[in-house]
Amino acid sequence: MQLIEDLRTEHDLIEQVVGSLRAFVTARLADQGHPADGARFMAFFRRYAGDFHHDKEEAVLFQALSDKAELPADRGPLAALTGEHRRMGGLLDDLEKLLGAPLEAEMDRQRIQTLAVDYSRSLWRHIDAENSVLFPEGQERLRRFNIRELPSRPMTDEERAAQETGLALITAYPPQHDPEVHRGDGCIACPSYGTACEGLELEWWTELEWEDIRERLVGD
Repeated sequence: MQLIEDLRTEHDLIEQVVGSLRAFVTARLADQGHPADGARFMAFFRRYAGDFHHDKEEAVLFQALSDKAELPADRGPLAALTGEHRRMGGLLDDLEKLLGAPLEAEMDRQRIQTLAVDYSRSLWRHIDAENSVLFPEGQERLRRFNIRELPSRPMTDEERAAQETGLALITAYPPQHDPEVHRGDGCIACPSYGTACEGLELEWWTELEWEDIRERLVGD
């Protein structure tokens, strides 16, 4: 499905730019980097990651899974991932107040570091969960209802400018790796697993799927 392939490609850029954000914050704490670049990071995450990418996920893919594949929108993966979009948006709101600030107070320095770590780790794990669980499983469930393609849309001029800004920021601030973030495939990678969502099997599987797995276990 081309829409899902496009979303995966967009993830590749988003996760690189969030690594650049971590590098930018590290530079700011060392009294380096350009404070004005904070607004450029915000433009990328607001316009490209938010208005363009997250909007396509929610308004097209999530909506189709709910309306056409009869999956619940008020609980499980769709509700959890939508909630993560909102939570990460709140972290951006708080970061925006500090990215271009002088950072003279120790409290502000600690706060910007905490927010950058929380935002980046949440977004990286969110991407892993979508790539490894939502996209393949969602595509399969849509196919069961004979849905093999979903509409996409081109970027607006503002969104394309934000994409180009992200590419420039990767060059200016080579993405920083976080060795302490726990990444991986499957529901376990999702920040909402065990709290807002009980996992794909409990939330999405039908009785036929459970029966199939029970028969396989008996056969083994």
